[in-house]
Amino acid sequence: MEGTVMSQQSDAWPALPLEAWSDTLATLHMWTQVVGKVRLVQSPWVNHSWHVTMYVTARGLSTSPIPYGTRTFEMEFDFIAHQLVIKTGEGRTQQIPLEPQSVATFYARVMEALGALDLRVKIYRKPNEVPEAIPFDQDEVHRSYDREYASRFWRVLVQADRVLKVFRSRFTGKSSPVHFFWGGADIAVTRFSGRPAPEHPGGFPNLPDRITREAYSHEVSSCGFWAGGGLIPYPAFYSYAYPEPAGFSKAPVGPRGAFYSPDVHEFILPYDKVRLAASPDDTLLEFLQTTYDAAAALAAWDRASLERAVDRV
Repeated sequence: MEGTVMSQQSDAWPALPLEAWSDTLATLHMWTQVVGKVRLVQSPWVNHSWHVTMYVTARGLSTSPIPYGTRTFEMEFDFIAHQLVIKTGEGRTQQIPLEPQSVATFYARVMEALGALDLRVKIYRKPNEVPEAIPFDQDEVHRSYDREYASRFWRVLVQADRVLKVFRSRFTGKSSPVHFFWGGADIAVTRFSGRPAPEHPGGFPNLPDRITREAYSHEVSSCGFWAGGGLIPYPAFYSYAYPEPAGFSKAPVGPRGAFYSPDVHEFILPYDKVRLAASPDDTLLEFLQTTYDAAAALAAWDRASLERAVDRV
């Protein structure tokens, strides 16, 4: 019986070693930016760039409905059938296979498919939040797609989405949806104290500082999951505060294995600490709650008016 439980757990929380699929991740990151920018240009601006994000679905990642005049359409990465599916409100569809192909080829196929559905959309063709911003229509560098690891990534996002929604439900103040930001390729949820924050210094690569400053216009405690790269070369859950209150980096947080990274100014919990735990849900919720507790207590948030009892129905 114990073996069956562990098998089910490993299926739900699969191994996701970055070194095994880093090329696929880099390509998929650019593909999600192509699709995300379609939602961006067709959507009214929402505070903190919430109008650009994607959402986890039972099959992958979706834009949710996108307006096109009085029409509507939706774009979904289906990591079961391995297709990008574009659906319109009239019942018309186009599919683009998810397979090894360059970003330039993928971009051309997306634009062709949108045109076939009478959706004339133009996007800014340079990616955001990456040091080397190769225009999509010129990017022949990123061209990998491993079905197995793309599927594993989605399965991890399913679990992260589920637990982050439990955590989100404990807060009655302003909170973001649980959503996937294609700029950083991470899934996140953000809580707000309700107080304005000092102007953010900006400095994200290939992202206008005005966008960053609007996103961090108010005090936040934010957390999520990232597949890894750069200074954190493995998949991990993260939690940070802006502005970071004094003493935050030294705050006691759980579970064992969580630590504060001075390089990224975030608390980090390696994904494998969650995946291999006896109770991944409880382990992750402990991390989310204790890091938020540290941020809210040290910054003197009005917690009585922002939180609800965990056991309340």
